[in-house]
Amino acid sequence: MKLLLACAAASAALIIAPLAQAQTQTAPAATAAAADARLYNDLGGQPGLTRLVDRFWDDLKADARMAPFFVDVNATQFKARLTEQFCEVSGGPCTYTGADMKTAHAGIDVTRADFNALVEVLQRSMDAQGIGFTVQNRLLARLAPMHRDVVNVR
Repeated sequence: MKLLLACAAASAALIIAPLAQAQTQTAPAATAAAADARLYNDLGGQPGLTRLVDRFWDDLKADARMAPFFVDVNATQFKARLTEQFCEVSGGPCTYTGADMKTAHAGIDVTRADFNALVEVLQRSMDAQGIGFTVQNRLLARLAPMHRDVVNVR
């Protein structure tokens, strides 16, 4: 979040007050941005996310419950979009350019059990990458709301 502060003043008193107010206003925004970036950094930044998504793809394809969902999926495109999504969700500098989750999963029957199985595979992938439990939970907490748009079979 960028804040633009323009201050024109004729005296030091007029300059100091707006600057003090600006520091008070931007400190929480800077703290929030640092908190967001912390998860991205804890996941290893872009190289760490790339390794995680590569491992996750392999684990999805090897899991009997998940493999059928990915038979006709372009691995390169899937991994690129998922890396963007994980990057953005974790507070990194990326912008997700893929379809929204409801559109991406339309026409694919996804149950809550399927979604839970995917989460289990993701957790195994994070374990294999040495990502700590607390960091895993922080990422999963940010991804969890997507279940509303992914699960489409009740």
